Amino acid sequence: MAWTDAARIRRFTALAMVVLGISTYFAQQLSSADPADAETAILVSKMIPKYHLNRQEINDDVSKTLIDRFIKDLDPLKLYFLESDIQHFEDHRTTLDDEIKAGNVEFAYEVFNTYKERLARQMEVANQWVEKDHDFSIDEEIETDEDKLTWAKTTDELDDRWRRRVKYELLQFKLADEESKEDGDEEESETLDPKERLHKRYRNSLLATTQYDMVDQLERYLTALATVFDPHSSYMSPQSWEDFEIQMRLSLDGIGAALQADDGYTVVASIVPGGAASDDGRLKVKDKIIGVGQEEGEIVDIFEMKLSDVVRMIRGPRGTVVRLQVKNNDDGKIRVIDLTRKKIELKESEVKGEIINTEDRLGRPGRVGVISIPSFYRDFAGASGGVANFKSASADVKRVLSVFAREQVDVVIIDLRNNGGGSLTEAIEISGHFIDRGPVVQVKEPSGYIRVLEDEDSGVSYSGPLVVMCNRLSASASEIFAGVIKDYHRGLIIGDTTTHGKGTVQNLMDVAPQRPFRLTRPDDRGKLKLTIQQFYRVKGDSTQNRGVRSDIVLPSLIDHWDLGEAFLDNALPFDKIRSANYVEERSVNPALISALAQNSQVRVKGDEDFQRVERSIARYIEKKNRTNLSLNEVKVREERAADRAASKADEEAEEEEEVEVNEDEKPIFPDNYYNNEALNIALDYVAALRGNLTVLN
Repeated sequence: MAWTDAARIRRFTALAMVVLGISTYFAQQLSSADPADAETAILVSKMIPKYHLNRQEINDDVSKTLIDRFIKDLDPLKLYFLESDIQHFEDHRTTLDDEIKAGNVEFAYEVFNTYKERLARQMEVANQWVEKDHDFSIDEEIETDEDKLTWAKTTDELDDRWRRRVKYELLQFKLADEESKEDGDEEESETLDPKERLHKRYRNSLLATTQYDMVDQLERYLTALATVFDPHSSYMSPQSWEDFEIQMRLSLDGIGAALQADDGYTVVASIVPGGAASDDGRLKVKDKIIGVGQEEGEIVDIFEMKLSDVVRMIRGPRGTVVRLQVKNNDDGKIRVIDLTRKKIELKESEVKGEIINTEDRLGRPGRVGVISIPSFYRDFAGASGGVANFKSASADVKRVLSVFAREQVDVVIIDLRNNGGGSLTEAIEISGHFIDRGPVVQVKEPSGYIRVLEDEDSGVSYSGPLVVMCNRLSASASEIFAGVIKDYHRGLIIGDTTTHGKGTVQNLMDVAPQRPFRLTRPDDRGKLKLTIQQFYRVKGDSTQNRGVRSDIVLPSLIDHWDLGEAFLDNALPFDKIRSANYVEERSVNPALISALAQNSQVRVKGDEDFQRVERSIARYIEKKNRTNLSLNEVKVREERAADRAASKADEEAEEEEEVEVNEDEKPIFPDNYYNNEALNIALDYVAALRGNLTVLN
């Protein structure tokens, strides 16, 4: 429902009071920095030049890059800071290195203070523009390329930038709603009108900013410092380290619900199967959690509380009770739900396998074993603590391969798409499942010394035909594995043109002061994730920047996005070292790859689904360099109509092929054109090895 005039006035008056309160609060916060922050900054400034791969000192050049990166990180589209702000910050251009070494991080808080004040003002301005009448008949544009924008000299110039932004958003919302109604998809459209949607968005932006505490500010500042050296180094606060550790061990103690922040509320986004909430059944998706209590303790109001703080209140030791005050999404009633915390396995991120009968799916006989590896996870604490069955991607892959061996599959596909990496140890051990003893990866130390890491266990878990699927988001440990398979000629690499191109190794180090004669645990200052090594394939090429190229490329839109190491600021360059001593297996050769690629190209050209992808790619490339977007309604209507006409047939065809599947029963390797082409390539590979491949023309 749209606001009444009186309600709008109350909203804007309240917002103005919030802005005043924010300014006062941040001024107080700026002058009361935690003395421990100084010690943290000093420790980090000593650790980076000592342990980073490049051994580069923190100097004036680092200071210059840091100031630009930190400001860009906060305001990439130049929507908040004024040119005068930037000029003021410029006083620190060559002094930040000395300040950090001395433990002075006031610059970070000063910049954040200015940023938050500017954001609060611009949210007020934006909300006012939402309520104005806009003329959509005049010819004007909005620039979206940050590199073409300059800092606004005056607040009037900045306000006009926001006027165009609000006008663009209102026009897009309006036309999208009209199109939804034309297509009969009113249920899919937002229930709020365009103005209220924008008001809600700006309220969320303001609230998220006010919740940014000094720990968050320091984390972003020291991370900006670390990323000056390379894009994968960062600083993690104790809270961020806790979240990272949970992802690596794939388990936590809690209620089993994913939460999100929305307009001040904590909303249930999804329920994890097998968790406490799922077993209890009362908590539902879209319910609002408005209070949290522990055991028999008082329930604390969490409205407008920072989401990460809410999550930590709900997490806790297994077997203990958490009490949730919940507003039901269906009937609006408020009730208290008691849940006993239990161990939650994050199964959506673990290794899974399935056997596909291709006769049923493709009309070609064959049994293909598919293993999906979402990440190279490893429970570091369990491994170092001597736990017998700690969580390990390698152990899970071996378990699936043993099933495939019993079922006698013809070929195995390892799906590494979207796998951003993980543990180097896991990458080595998983590689060892497919090659006999030998080098897996070469690692360059900061000293320049090259260390060869090997699979030291003789024998393999699987010796048959192997296909590895990758895309632009397959990175780090994924690239180590794909590189091993390619260099040993152990199997085929298929997918996007190349992988992500992350060829560096990071180590997690305690940022903790050393207290002489102290018997208690050192103070926790978080972790420094630092690039300490660069890895190279066994043949000597680094995967850095260039990645691992596919033997057979399949069309995909993601392959044309600006994804990969080469697009990241401060990325380390590609280089090459000598080859390690290893024995190639020759399961593939250039002639075989050429024949398989030819067959794939023939199928792709004759497949309407892939041709839809090709048309989408062409449209994307056409738009990619257009950064000036029109705010003229007639022109935008014409552009959107042309886009809809070009894609409507494709979308209708895709919808006809979609099959609704229960969320808990999603297949590991869905029946779609892309996956089916991978299956066809795998079957061609088997046929070629058996000497009966038919080459298509």
